[in-house]
Amino acid sequence: MLSKLFAVILLATAASAHMKITSPIPYGASSLNNSPLFGNASDFPCKQRDGVYDLEGASNVYAQGSTQKLAFLGSTVHGGGSCQVSVTTDAQPDKNSVWKVIKSIEGGCPAKGQIGNMGEDASAIDPFTYDFTIPKELESGNYTLAWTWFNKVGGVREMYMNCAPVTVTGSGGSKDFMNTLPDMFVANIDGHGCATPDDKDVLFPDPGNDVDKFNGATEAFAPAICTGTSTGVASAAPTNGGSGSAPTGSPAQPTQASVPGGVFITKPPASQPAATQPAVSKPVASQPAASQPAVSQPVVTSAPVASPPAATSAAAPPPAPSSGSNASSGSSPSGGFAAGTACSSEGQWNCIGGTHFQRCASGSWSAPQAVAGGTSCQSGQAENLKMVAKRGMKSMRHAVRMRA
Repeated sequence: MLSKLFAVILLATAASAHMKITSPIPYGASSLNNSPLFGNASDFPCKQRDGVYDLEGASNVYAQGSTQKLAFLGSTVHGGGSCQVSVTTDAQPDKNSVWKVIKSIEGGCPAKGQIGNMGEDASAIDPFTYDFTIPKELESGNYTLAWTWFNKVGGVREMYMNCAPVTVTGSGGSKDFMNTLPDMFVANIDGHGCATPDDKDVLFPDPGNDVDKFNGATEAFAPAICTGTSTGVASAAPTNGGSGSAPTGSPAQPTQASVPGGVFITKPPASQPAATQPAVSKPVASQPAASQPAVSQPVVTSAPVASPPAATSAAAPPPAPSSGSNASSGSSPSGGFAAGTACSSEGQWNCIGGTHFQRCASGSWSAPQAVAGGTSCQSGQAENLKMVAKRGMKSMRHAVRMRA
């Protein structure tokens, strides 16, 4: 009896907290609660439920190339996190639907500058809104739009997903354009093999061309932790769907506890071998280039990365090792450079003692950042950052190319 009562209370708490979108107007607004997806993926995608795709008067008509608003209801923001806006041509998406990203927000979503929550009122209007652009190349027609969110802090790493009907208008666009967009990132639910790290704003493996990056109350970015060769994207259908150990209606389970550490492995486009994919700097379309913050993304290939030539390393010798590790105070981990130190090897990465990394960007070294839990990097400077996955597995080395 007590166990049943506890389950009811826990479910009610999950349903009355957290966040949901108000713009675009979602499908099934009357039955959409603020809770995350179930850990067993039984309600993936779009929080499957009775009436999940009921319009209830929802109509979001957007012109090609137009800028739209992403807005939310709720106050349990979990210190922010990272969000994506994706679309599919399926009118009623299922587990096999293919989602394509049109906007990525790394850090500060759905709230900026928050250490924890802004309260416990599920009906409170989130004061933070975000812009996303309907690509002018996207063919006119009907789509389903998804907002996905990976929380930064809280007892469990979760995935949130709300869906909305969208009609794109205009005379341009191409059917093939969708194929050029990256797949939606999926993590923290069964069947996708990826977990987001604790107390970090996750860096998406392929965020696309339209990216905003916000520094939160604490600047802490890290890639996802994935096992095997799982892509962690929506086009890789879950293997156990609703047959997981958690019954339908149960709260999300801490899936990251069962996911060994690893480095995210992404599938290269079929038209280009993995070994030949170049590192590309992708500016954010919605911001001027001069004010655009650096956005570093991991892209994994199977090719090992050679150590940089001796001449390259000699061009920018590291300063004397410091006993401190706080870059903001002018010191850096041993083998690292203090933030702002001039550098000439533009785009080079520097792994510091296997525990931290930094990059030469715009002529100066960035502040050192800690690697994700369960991983380490290969010390020294190189064009690519080589990561090593640990934690209960045989060490696996993967060449990880971080792209701005």
